[in-house]
Amino acid sequence: MITFKRVDHFHICVPPEKLEEAKEFYTKVLGLELIYRPDHIFSSAGYWFNIGDAQLHIGIEPALPRSIRHTALEVVDVAAARRHLEANEVKILEEPVIPGRTRFAFIDPFGNRMELLQITG
Repeated sequence: MITFKRVDHFHICVPPEKLEEAKEFYTKVLGLELIYRPDHIFSSAGYWFNIGDAQLHIGIEPALPRSIRHTALEVVDVAAARRHLEANEVKILEEPVIPGRTRFAFIDPFGNRMELLQITG
């Protein structure tokens, strides 16, 4: 049996030519804190960010087709998060209703599907 403690980090990818744009999106639109990444141990470029009590790692690879794969992040106020993203012209994707959760998804400018949710019950 494996006993999990918490999510440490999740990793998404962007096309190489979009890496700096991704950094701007995740710091300026989503408001994540850019943190130290030991670049000297990796063979490709990327960035690391704090996101709650976990980290988001962004690396590079050629763009892939859109997928249902996604990362779901719990937020304190999902309605405020939605308004913020809409104000930044991020297209919202409606998700099927799950009792006890209010949620929506969006595709970041680099093809990564992200879900934001608030536990309601």
